[in-house]
Amino acid sequence: MTVSWGILGAGKIANKFANDFKVVPNGKIIAVASRSESKASNFAEKYQIEHSYTSYESMMSNPDIQVVYVATPHNFHFEHASLCLNHGKAVLCEKPVCVNAAQLEQLSNLAKEKGLFFMEGMWTYYLPAILKSMEWIDAGKIGDVLQLQVSFGFVGDMKAEGRLANANLAGGALLDIGIYGVAISELVFNQKIDSIQSFAEIGKTGIDEYNSIQLKYANGGLSQISSSFRSNLKNEAVIYGTKGRIEIPSFWMAKKTILYTENEILEFEDESKELGYNYEAYAVGELIKKGKLESSIIPIWKSKKILSVLDEIRDQIELKYPFED
Repeated sequence: MTVSWGILGAGKIANKFANDFKVVPNGKIIAVASRSESKASNFAEKYQIEHSYTSYESMMSNPDIQVVYVATPHNFHFEHASLCLNHGKAVLCEKPVCVNAAQLEQLSNLAKEKGLFFMEGMWTYYLPAILKSMEWIDAGKIGDVLQLQVSFGFVGDMKAEGRLANANLAGGALLDIGIYGVAISELVFNQKIDSIQSFAEIGKTGIDEYNSIQLKYANGGLSQISSSFRSNLKNEAVIYGTKGRIEIPSFWMAKKTILYTENEILEFEDESKELGYNYEAYAVGELIKKGKLESSIIPIWKSKKILSVLDEIRDQIELKYPFED
């Protein structure tokens, strides 16, 4: 069985997803929709997609689409995922799946009501280098995991109308890239959080331009997470245990992970040419074929927890978007 996909949105992320999808054996992209006619038609031609639509609503009328990848800016995720679910389409929604946990609660309830598969596109969780890192941790290679240090930052385009700096588009470093650090922390520790401390610089457009977060877990684990649109950070995750450490360069799109202990140095590298969106796309296809409604890798409760952490951080740094009640 081949799973039929539609893509909602035709921007940068949609292009990355579609390019990686070329090696997904259990699915086929049969439709794309964009508000721009030229974007839709050019995207369809580039990736040999049969149908292109100039409205998201019109794509919903295609009965052959089983699952939709929502690839629009995250302030639109709630609206667009709701549209898909209400039209009987399963949904893979790019991260963050919603702007806040309250929105996700509504979406998850809608998916359950409709009996449809629904998942956040936390593609990082499916990358072989991340899976290998967790395998090392589970095998006790670095002993008890105590600390995590994560950084992700680059010098971004901070023009007021741009996606990164626009509060009306839910801009800011936290939701755009800081979420990856929180997600990795949740994967590594998987414990109740006892304490959250957050600091940020709020820019002229009302969004966080850079931030620093500390999470303390019930088992004593500590995470230090930094994200920035103003500086080129080291862009890595380092996991420290009692017997060694694991270093993951460019952790959110990891191709490599390195284990350091007193007795050995092990290196794993994913040599595939794709960025890695293909791994989550394949997994979603298999889950849909099996009639599953969510993923065990990034279940709804995990997405809710991550968003609840982001909500608390935004409360602490006093970041609220104009469209939020």
